[in-house]
Amino acid sequence: MDVFEAIKGRRSIRAFKRRDVSDEDVAKLIDAAMWAPSAGNIQPWEFVIIRKPDVKRRLVEAAWEQSFIEEAAVVIVVCASENRSSQRYGDRGKSLYCIQDTAAAIQNIHLAAYSLGLGTCWIGAFREQEVRQILNVPQGIRPVAVVPVGYAAEFASPRSKRPMDQIVHHETF
Repeated sequence: MDVFEAIKGRRSIRAFKRRDVSDEDVAKLIDAAMWAPSAGNIQPWEFVIIRKPDVKRRLVEAAWEQSFIEEAAVVIVVCASENRSSQRYGDRGKSLYCIQDTAAAIQNIHLAAYSLGLGTCWIGAFREQEVRQILNVPQGIRPVAVVPVGYAAEFASPRSKRPMDQIVHHETF
C-alpha cells in the first residue's frame, strides 16, 4: 500500500465488528511502532495490550464512557517512559521528547493497522491516573493514548482540511 494512500485513507473508527484480531497482526502493529523515530534513539515507548473485557470496560469508564473502546477486539495503551527520556535530555526529555516519540509510534500503529484492513482510533481523552491504576503503570511511565483496534463496522467520510496557504509560513511566521 502506498504511504500517501494510507495517510489519506485512514479514519478514526468508533464502531467495530465482533471479530478477533490475531496476535500476529498485533505484533505487526507493535513492530511498526518500534520503527518510529525517537530523540537520541531512546525509544521511550511501552505498550500494554488488552483483550480482557473487564479491563476494557474499566478503560471505558476512565475515558469518559467512550463505549466503543470495549467493542474493539484489542486495545493498545501506548505509554511514554519519562525516565528513559529524562536520563539523557532532562526536563525537556521528560516533558516533550517522550511525548513526541510515542506520538510518532502511535501514528505508525494507525497507518500499519489501516494497511492490514484494521480500524483504530487515537484516544487521548481519559483520566490518566485511573488508567495508570487500572493497568498498574509504574511511576515514571505515562499513559499517552488508548488505541482500540479491530475491524471497522462503519466508515467515516473524509473531513475537510485547512488549506495549505493558511498553515505554511516561509522563512518566518
